[in-house]
Amino acid sequence: MKIPSVSAKEQKELNALLWLVACGFFMQTLDATIVNTALPAMARTLGESPLRMQSVVVAYSLTMAMLIPASGWIADKFGTRRVYVSAIAMFVAGSVLCAASHSVTQLVTSRVVQGMGGALLLPVGRLSVLRSFPRSHFLPAMSFVAIPGLIGPLIGPTLGGWLVEVASWQWIFLINVPVGVIGGVATLIYMRGPPLERVARFDVVGYLLLAFGMVCVSLALDGLSSLGLHHAGVLVMLIFGLVSLTSYWLHASRHSDPLFSPDLFSIPTLSIGLLGNLFSRLGSSCMPLLVPLLLQVSMGYSPFHAGMMMLPVAMAGMAVKRLVTTLIIHAGYRRVLVVNTVLVGLIMASFALTSPEQAWWLHSVQLACFGAVNSLQFTAMNTLTLKDLDPVHASSGNGLLSMVQMLAMSMGVATAGGVLAAFAGLFGTGTPAQMLEAFHATFACMGLITLASACIFWQLTPNESTAPASNPIDVSEHS
Repeated sequence: MKIPSVSAKEQKELNALLWLVACGFFMQTLDATIVNTALPAMARTLGESPLRMQSVVVAYSLTMAMLIPASGWIADKFGTRRVYVSAIAMFVAGSVLCAASHSVTQLVTSRVVQGMGGALLLPVGRLSVLRSFPRSHFLPAMSFVAIPGLIGPLIGPTLGGWLVEVASWQWIFLINVPVGVIGGVATLIYMRGPPLERVARFDVVGYLLLAFGMVCVSLALDGLSSLGLHHAGVLVMLIFGLVSLTSYWLHASRHSDPLFSPDLFSIPTLSIGLLGNLFSRLGSSCMPLLVPLLLQVSMGYSPFHAGMMMLPVAMAGMAVKRLVTTLIIHAGYRRVLVVNTVLVGLIMASFALTSPEQAWWLHSVQLACFGAVNSLQFTAMNTLTLKDLDPVHASSGNGLLSMVQMLAMSMGVATAGGVLAAFAGLFGTGTPAQMLEAFHATFACMGLITLASACIFWQLTPNESTAPASNPIDVSEHS
C-alpha cells in the first residue's frame, strides 16, 4: 500500500506491519476452525467420546471473550509491540501444550493459554495499524488485514482433516510454532508502540464481575454434557453467573469510567444488534462443530473429506459479501434481518433430513446455502450494531460487539453439545443410525433457536436507516 506522504523507509515498515498483523489475524482465525474436523481423532487418542469434546472449542472462544474487554487497556499500559510479542509467545506456548496433551483436561487447559494469546492478536494488531496509518488510509489497511481472516476459515477445516490423515492431530497445533517464531521476530523489528504516558485506571471490579459472569453461564451450559456436573451444580453455577452479570450492570451505572457504559444501550440499533448477535449466533455458531461430527461419526466420512465438505460454506460466504450492501439499501435492515434469520434457522433445521444415502453434491449445496445466508446475517447484524455509534462510543461499542460475538460462540457450542448429549442418551449411541437420530434432533432444535431470534430484529423500525457502517470490513464476523 503506497502512502505518498512518507519516506521509502517508513513505507517499508508500514507494509511490513500490515503483513505482520495480517499473519496474526490468519493464525487466530485458522486455529478457531482447524480443530473442528480433528475432534473425533482427538477423542480416540484421549479415550473420550467425540460427543463430549466441545469443551476444546468452548475453552478457546470463552477465553477470548474474557480478555477482549481488557485488550485495549493492556496495549495502552504496556505498549502495542510488547503486548503483541507476548500474545504471539503465549499463542505458540499454548499450541505446544495442546500438542503435548494426554487428556481432555490438559487439552482444555492448553486451549485456555492459546486463547489468551489469540484474544490479543487481533485487537492489539488493529490498534497498532490505527496508530501507524493516516486516517485516510486506515480503511484500505484494515481491508488488507481482513483478507487472511477470511482465508483462515476457508482452509482451516480441510487443512485440519488432511493433517489428521497424513500425520496426527498434534500437527494442527504444531504448525503454529514456525509461524509464531517468525512473527515474533518481525514484531520486534517492525512494530512500534511504546506505552502511553497517561492511562486511565482500569475498572478491575467491573472486569472481574463481567468475566466471572461469562465463565459461569458458559460452563453451566457445558456442565451437563461435558463437565459431568449434576443438575444442582449447573443450576447453582447459572445463578452465580446471572448474579455476577447483574452486579456488573449495577456497578457500571455508578462507575465513572466503566468497561462498557450502560449509556451505550440508549442507542436502539446497538441494543437490538447486540441481542440479535447473541441469540442468533447461539444457534448458528454450533454448525462448524456439529457438521464435521455428523459427517465423520454418523456418515463415515474421513477427516479430510469432512474438511473438504466445509469449503462450500466459506466460499459461499465470501461470494455474497458484495450483495449485502445492495440488499440492505433496497430492503432495509428489518426486512433483511428478519427474513434472513428465518432462512438461517430453516436451513439449519434442514440438516435433520440428511442421510448417508444422499449424494455428496446435495450435501455441498445444502452447506453452501447455509454459508451464504449465515455470512449475510453476520455482516448485516454487525453493521446494524455499529452504524449509529458516535466517535465517543465507537471504541467501546466495537469492543462490546467483539466480546458478545465470542461469548455467543462459546455458549452456542456448549448448548449444542448439551442438546446432542441429551438426545444421544435418549436414542442411544450403539449404532451410526442411532447417532444420526441424535444429530437430526439437535439440528432441528438449534435451527428453532436461531429462527426464534428473528423476533428480536422485528423490533427494528420499518423505516430504519439503510446506510451501512462506514467500515464494513472492520465489523465482519471475524473482527
